Amino acid sequence: MKNSVILFVLISLLCSCTSNTVYEKPKDLIPKDSMILLLKDLYIASSARSIKNKKLQRKITYIPLVYDTYKIDSLRFHRSNVYYTSKVDDYQPILEEVMVLLENEQATFAKIKKVKDSIRKDSLESIKEKIIEKNKTKIIKSKKTKFSIDDTQKASKKSN
Repeated sequence: MKNSVILFVLISLLCSCTSNTVYEKPKDLIPKDSMILLLKDLYIASSARSIKNKKLQRKITYIPLVYDTYKIDSLRFHRSNVYYTSKVDDYQPILEEVMVLLENEQATFAKIKKVKDSIRKDSLESIKEKIIEKNKTKIIKSKKTKFSIDDTQKASKKSN
């Protein structure tokens, strides 16, 4: 009897501990398509905190700028995010779409960086070639001048 009571209590505890809490839909819920773009920008803003900006400053938070861009406040985002995270079946596709957008953006920036690097490399090579050509012409001119000086000295010795 005692074992059956303990077993009943354990089973009831395990069944009551499931987390099926779905929060009430907020009045100012951010739509899914806006939430996807917002989350993408928030991921970028939060990762940009460790990168130096143009003024060589670090640890600057860009998250308020993202909120301003989407004309929302942090409380509205928090309420919407809690609602979507409570509905895992809806939140998972949102996060997958965010990851796809981030990967596409990373690929785009990688292509741009590759083009800029190749342009820089080409310009450096052309500058290097110009410098080499200048140095060659200087060497040739100095040799011609040396030869002409030697020839004039020889000619002046013969005439003496």
